[in-house]
Formats: sequence, C-alpha cells, structure tokens
Amino acid sequence: QVQLVESGGGLVQAGGSLRLSCAASGLSFSMYAMGWFRQAPGKEREFVAAISRSSAITYYADSVKGRFTISRDNAGGTVYLQMNSLKPEDTAVYYCAADMTWPSEVRADRRPSEYKYWGQGTQVTVPS
Repeated sequence: QVQLVESGGGLVQAGGSLRLSCAASGLSFSMYAMGWFRQAPGKEREFVAAISRSSAITYYADSVKGRFTISRDNAGGTVYLQMNSLKPEDTAVYYCAADMTWPSEVRADRRPSEYKYWGQGTQVTVPS
C-alpha cells in the first residue's frame, strides 16, 4: 500500500520559513518524480514545485521561484520543500505527489493529472 505522509506545516509569520517533508512508503521511491502542489480555500489545486527521479531537473511555479526549494533523499524515501520569505498568499494546504517516470531521469511534470499517488496534505498558514 502506497503512502505519502506530509509533515512540517504550521502557522508562520510573513517573512518566515518552513520546511515541509513528505515520507513515501510502499513504492520504489527512486522510480518516481515528486511534486508539491497546494490548494487555497475556494481555489483550484496548483503546482508549486517538482523534482525528477535523480534530482537533475527541478521546476517551480513563478510565484515561488527564488523562495522555495525542492529536494529529495532517495535513500530515505523523502521529498522536501524548503519555503523561505513566506507570504500570506502562500497560505494553503500543501500536498506531495508521486509520478512514475522511470526510466527517464529528467522528467518532472507540472500537471496534477500526471501524478498517481497523493498525500493527505499539510496546512500552511501565513497571516496577513
């Protein structure tokens, strides 16, 4: 049974930082590209960042570029999202997701429809 479990969310003041983690189990983690998405109340789920299997390729939404960093630890089966200079508009539930991209080492997708497995989400709140 595949499980993706996010952690690290919380309440942080504007300008602060958080580090989200997503621990994967039940799958061959190194065969999957990983993505982070978020959904704010009343809005559609949107792409935040993605990383290829080998970490060779990373993509970011324009809204987070230069502030957020995605990384992964294949040995530990975990993907991270370091979030700096947080803004009120970053408030959302953050989800990690897994996309089977083996054998390619340079694929990572921005489209939620490409991701097969999803975590339950972790809330990030940045008060205005």
